[in-house]
Order: sequence, then structure tokens, then C-alpha cells
Amino acid sequence: MSNKYKEAFEKTRIAGSIAAAALNEVSKIAKPGVKTNEIDNLCYEFLNDHGAYSAPLFYRGFPKSCCTSTNHVVCHGIPSEKVLKDGDILNVDVTALKNGWHGDTSKTFEIGEVSVKAKKLVQTTYNAMMQAIKIIKEDIHLGDIGSVIQKHVEAEGFSVVQDFCGHGIGQQFHKEPNVLHYGKKGTGEKIKAGMIFTIEPMINLGNYETKTLNDGWTAVTKDKSLSAQFEHTIGVKKDGCEIFTLSKN
Repeated sequence: MSNKYKEAFEKTRIAGSIAAAALNEVSKIAKPGVKTNEIDNLCYEFLNDHGAYSAPLFYRGFPKSCCTSTNHVVCHGIPSEKVLKDGDILNVDVTALKNGWHGDTSKTFEIGEVSVKAKKLVQTTYNAMMQAIKIIKEDIHLGDIGSVIQKHVEAEGFSVVQDFCGHGIGQQFHKEPNVLHYGKKGTGEKIKAGMIFTIEPMINLGNYETKTLNDGWTAVTKDKSLSAQFEHTIGVKKDGCEIFTLSKN
């Protein structure tokens, strides 16, 4: 691997490990009775304590340090005084900016005892992401990633959100390529070793359609069905990929 890629991978690895560790801390407090603002405070302080900055904070005017998306919120939920209840599902999305490089990850937490349907949705979303990560190596097409996710998800009776996608990341928070979570095998550009991007499927229990609320950020399912999401930042290698946001626990 060229030195250029080596540096990018090393720096993303550091940022990614801090973001992943922040989610580990979230898992300890993501319980009924906790406010999403408390999760936001924890993420802000954890990143700060590890010499990192929260990339979402003030990004295009976003007011908080992480995204907290509950139940039918698909993504970009804004932490607030909202209290988590038994049976909720909650996605927390954290991006650490460290030494000029980003590590972006998210996880859907089950709050207390969740329904069988919610559990299946969360598990299917995680499995779809991991199945896509397994096929990544130089010279596969971007469409191959979307195809793997879509097939897995639709076979379980769920739908893939089409309004949001994964993205290139590095010294910029969001850049090319766009990584769609649906699509046809063999379509789209070929990926190359050294590319760094996120895979972050958002999967709905009902229809895939979403709408954005008046705050300009919060995206919800149009039919108010549950939505789950997981996200990793990965780096492409000749014969596979590295996940930069794997949890140590």
C-alpha cells in the first residue's frame, strides 16, 4: 500500500476507534428513563477527553454532538429532553474528528424489552451491513454493495431507504463516492484500493419513503414505521477491506 494510503488509513483508524469507543460508552447508559440530551453530552465529553472533536456539531448548522434517532426517525434526529422508553429502538450516530481526519459510525440500541419485529429489524440491518462489508475489495462495483444489502433486506420483508446513502470520508466529512444501499450488481464505478467510505444502511419496517421535518434535519418514515441503521467507516484494500470503527468490546 502506498504511503499516501497508509497515512490516510492510520489517521482514520485513530478517529474511528475513538468514535467506536464513544458508542461503547453510550451502550452503558442507553436505557429507559435516559434523555437523548444525556447521550449527546456523553458523546461530546468522551470525544473531547480523547483529543477529538464532534464533526456533526455545527456542521451545516446541526446543533448537537451526535444524532439520536428513535423508532420511526430514520436519521439526523436531534438530541433533546426526549426520554427513552422501554421498547424504543435508538440509533446513535457519532463522528470523531481527530488530527484532521474523520471516523464515522452508528449503532441501533434496543431500549429495554423491544418487540419481536423491532428485534428482527435491528438484526437484519446489522447483518445487511456486515454482508456488504464482506464483499468489499478492489475492483468490485459500487452497485454490488447496494445489491447485497437490498437482497438481504427485502428477503426479510423490509425496505431500504433510498433518500440517504453512505459517502466517501477522510479529511472531509462527506465527499465522493456516494454509496447507495440498493442497486444492481455490476453497476456504478469500480472501487479502488485506498478509498475510504461509510456503509450505513437505513432499513424500514414498512415502506422505504421518508420525509424531513420542519427542523430541516430530522428524517422520518412517511408511514411512521420503525427504522434501524448501522454504520461503519471502511478502507478498501486489494483483497478486502479494513473496518476502522470496530468496537473493542
